[in-house]
Amino acid sequence: MRPAHLTTVLETEFSSTTEGHHTPVMIWGPPGVGKSQMVAQVAEKNSVPLIDIRLSQMEPSDLRGIPFRENEHVEWAVPAMLPNAERHGNTGILFLDEITSAPPSVSAAAYQLILDRRLGNYEVPEGWAIFAAGNRQGDRGVTYSMPAPLANRFSHFEFELNLDDWVAWAYANGIDDRVIAFVRFRPELLFEFDPAHNPVAFPSPRSWEFAHRAIKKFEHNRDLRLGALQACVGPAAGIELDAFIRNLDQLPDINAIVQGEKLPAPSEIDLQYAVASSLVGHAIRAQGSSDAQTIQGNILDYANVFPQKEMGVMLVSDMHRAIGQDLFALPQFAQWSNAVADVMLYN
Repeated sequence: MRPAHLTTVLETEFSSTTEGHHTPVMIWGPPGVGKSQMVAQVAEKNSVPLIDIRLSQMEPSDLRGIPFRENEHVEWAVPAMLPNAERHGNTGILFLDEITSAPPSVSAAAYQLILDRRLGNYEVPEGWAIFAAGNRQGDRGVTYSMPAPLANRFSHFEFELNLDDWVAWAYANGIDDRVIAFVRFRPELLFEFDPAHNPVAFPSPRSWEFAHRAIKKFEHNRDLRLGALQACVGPAAGIELDAFIRNLDQLPDINAIVQGEKLPAPSEIDLQYAVASSLVGHAIRAQGSSDAQTIQGNILDYANVFPQKEMGVMLVSDMHRAIGQDLFALPQFAQWSNAVADVMLYN
């Protein structure tokens, strides 16, 4: 399931706790694609606490608690990390990350917590959703086969990478326009992981964010920039991204385009991707300013300049995902949509 749809599932499962319809969710996917971040975003959006428990780092007693004698009986001290309405609030998300990396003895201790929402005398507060995530056995991580009794306590969703969803996330989180342009240009590098070779650094949504940070740190030191990019996304992808960035000095004047000057589109396809991504970034940063409509209208005008109409469609689609329905109110949008009607209708 693509990230945008899976986020809706998690949102719905969280809200369903108030109606008594919540089912624990298990998210399956390779490393570095953003499973944990997606859960964190749901918690942030709903302004509720997130308790992230890494089962791979725990012993069975860490969940069950420590026994102590109370008169003639043995009681259990409930772990402070588990949700408590008084300490953490009545609503929240309990996230069992790396659950497939937990040894069987630990996952067995989680059975009752996940299905019955209790461990001994402890109960998970009613307003708390339970989500879990883990890697698949073929991903070459430290994984165990999920026992059938545990698997049957979840609804299961496979995380499927989607370029448009990642681009929307990247713009929303301020990822460098050049990184977005490169991944648009080389979409197969959004995620490239070969478990058979077990690489240390490889392209993934997580490592492209690392590459963004590397660019910001080594922007003006080209000798170090290449090595830093390779350290984030791997040797081959790092070389390609660095070469892509060095080639961008051939771009037309982006600021002039934003101001409405009539400039031609570059003939090279990689530069067209770079121009489109840079213009979307300008449109987003202009949102809310006094000249937002002028800037965004000028960008819509430029969308018709590209030799391939599909490039303009990509630009406007990314703008729409980023700034929403305001785009439709611009007079240039109607002009652009009429110009690309054949592409929209038949492609």
